[in-house]
Amino acid sequence: RRARAAALLSCIPAGGLAAVAESLVWRLSAAWLAVGRESFGSRHGLIKDDMLRGKEIDQSRSLEMAQYIANRVATAGADAALVDERGSTTWTDLNTRVNQIIAALRGAGIESGDTIAVFSGNCREFLEIMAAAAHCGVIYVPVNWHFTTDELQYVVDDAGCKMLFAEGQFHEVTSAVKASNGQPLTRIGIRMTPAQTAADGFIDYEHFLAAQPSDEPEAQTLGGPMFYTSGTTGRPKGVRSSASKAVMPVEMLELMGGSMAQMLGIPNTGRTFVCGPLYHSAQWAFSFLVLMTGSQIVTRHRFDAAESLALIDAHQITNVHLVPTQFSRFLKLDAAVKQSFKGDSLQVVWHGAAPCPPMVKRQMIDWWGPVINEYYGSTEGSIVTTASAEEWLARPGTVGKQSAMVEITIVDENGAARPVGESGDIYVRNLMGSDFEYHNEPEKTEAVHLKPGVFTFGDVGYFDEDGYLYLSDRKIDMIISGGVNIYPAEIEGVLATHALVQDVAVFGIPNEEFGEEVKAAVELVPGATVDPALAETLAAFCREHLAGYKTPKSFDFVVDMPRHETGKLYKRKLRDPYWEGTGRLI
Repeated sequence: RRARAAALLSCIPAGGLAAVAESLVWRLSAAWLAVGRESFGSRHGLIKDDMLRGKEIDQSRSLEMAQYIANRVATAGADAALVDERGSTTWTDLNTRVNQIIAALRGAGIESGDTIAVFSGNCREFLEIMAAAAHCGVIYVPVNWHFTTDELQYVVDDAGCKMLFAEGQFHEVTSAVKASNGQPLTRIGIRMTPAQTAADGFIDYEHFLAAQPSDEPEAQTLGGPMFYTSGTTGRPKGVRSSASKAVMPVEMLELMGGSMAQMLGIPNTGRTFVCGPLYHSAQWAFSFLVLMTGSQIVTRHRFDAAESLALIDAHQITNVHLVPTQFSRFLKLDAAVKQSFKGDSLQVVWHGAAPCPPMVKRQMIDWWGPVINEYYGSTEGSIVTTASAEEWLARPGTVGKQSAMVEITIVDENGAARPVGESGDIYVRNLMGSDFEYHNEPEKTEAVHLKPGVFTFGDVGYFDEDGYLYLSDRKIDMIISGGVNIYPAEIEGVLATHALVQDVAVFGIPNEEFGEEVKAAVELVPGATVDPALAETLAAFCREHLAGYKTPKSFDFVVDMPRHETGKLYKRKLRDPYWEGTGRLI
C-alpha cells in the first residue's frame, strides 16, 4: 500500500505539493487502498477481490488521460463512452475532443487556476468540458440552468469566470451575461444557430475545437468543480474544496473515481444512467467521477419515467442515481409499462438528495429488489453515510452507517458529545484531511465549522446503539423539492419588495410527489385586502425575478407574523401544522 501511495506521489510535477495537498494525497491514497472489505461495496458483495488487483499507478505516464480512460481507448476505443439524445461519442473520440478543448482553452488564455462556467442541460459536450478542465487545472462551475440572467450573472461575477460555455436552448438567458469588474469573459455557444452566435458574440463550440491539435497536452494538472449552493442570505455560495488550491496530478482523477466506485459498489466498466441535472453535485459525482473509471455514461436532459425504464433495459444500465420524486413517478406508471421493465442489468441504485417517504421506498424495493441503496451527504461534505436495502428494512428511517472516510459526531449546543439515542447537531470530519470553504464568504465558512475540518450541514440527528444514523430535524430552513435545494430567504427577499407585502415567511410543506413544495405566508401592508387574484399576482411577481421552481405553489395570508420582539421569526409556528401526522419533522 505504501508503495502504491509513493508511486502516486512520484507522479507529482517538479516543485511538489503544499503540505495540505501532500497530506490529502497520502490520506486519500491510504484510504482508498485500505478500504477493502470495509467499503460498502465489499460489505454487500458488490466489489470482488479481482477489482482491487492490478491498480498500481503506472509511473511511466504522468501526463496522460486518467488511467481507466486510457485503458478504454486502448482496449475498446470504438465503443460508446457518452450517449445522449443526439447520438454517441466513442472513447477514442472523447480522448481526442478533450485534448482539443484543453488546447483551445489554453489558446484563449485560460490557465491553470482560472475559472470557467457551464450553463447547459445534460449533454455530451457538458461532460467533455468537465473532463478537459479536470486535466488542465481549471476550476469549472456547473450552473443551474433554471437560473435567470441576474442569477447567472452573479455566479459568473462572484466566481471570477473568464469563460462561459452556454447551450443554445438557453440563449435568451445567457445572451445578456456580460463581462464585469474588469474581468474578460469569452462566451462559447454549444449548438447555437449562426444567427445566435453572430448577434451576441458567441464563438461556436465546434469551431472553438476544430482547429486545435489532438495530441496529448503537456503539463496536465488536476482541475475540479465549484458548485454554487444558496444560503440564508439568499445569494448562491460557491463551495470550494481545500484541495482545489493545491497543484495535484491528474492521476488523482483515477484515485477519486476508483475510491468512489469501490465504496459504492459501482463497476469500473459498467454503464451509468444519468437522469438528473449535471449541475447538481450528486449527479456530477455519479456521472463524471464514474466516467473517470471507464464507465459508459447514458444521459438525458429531462427525466421521463417510462423512457428511463426503457433506456435502462436498452443500454443494460448497471447503476443509476435517483431521487425520491423519480421513485414516485416510476410507481405511478401504468401497470403494463411497469411489467415490461426487466431491470436485470441493474447492480446498484443509489438515492439521496431528499428524504424518501417510507411507503415509496418499500414499494421500490419490492419492485426492483435489494439494489436500492441510500446515502446521506451534501455538496460541502460529499457522502457521509450509506444504507443498503437490507439495512434500511431492518431499521426503517436510518440513513446508514458512516463511511470509512468520515467521522460523524453528535453534539449539543455547547459542542459536547451527545450520548447514543439522543439528538444533537450533526458534525462531520473528513478523514482524508480535506475541508471546504464558501468562496469569498469567510464568515459563513466559520459559522458551519465547529473547528477546522469539522463542519455541519445544518442537520440534527442521533445514532442508535449499532452506529446507525437517523435524521430528526433540519436546523437550516432549506426546502428540498424533487431533490432540488430551494432556499426560503431568496424567495422572501423578492416577495418583500412587492408593494402589498408587509412581512413574509417561506417554508416547505408536504408534497406526495416532490417531498416538499414551497409555501409562502404573507402579512399584507395596512389597508390591503385579500382577493382571489392576489395569490396569482404574487406568484407572477416571483416568476419575474426567480427561476420557476422557486415560486411558491400556494400562499397563506396572516394577520400578524409570529415574530419575537427581537425580530426573530418563529417559522415553525407556521410550518409545523402542515407536518403533523406525516411521521417526519423535516
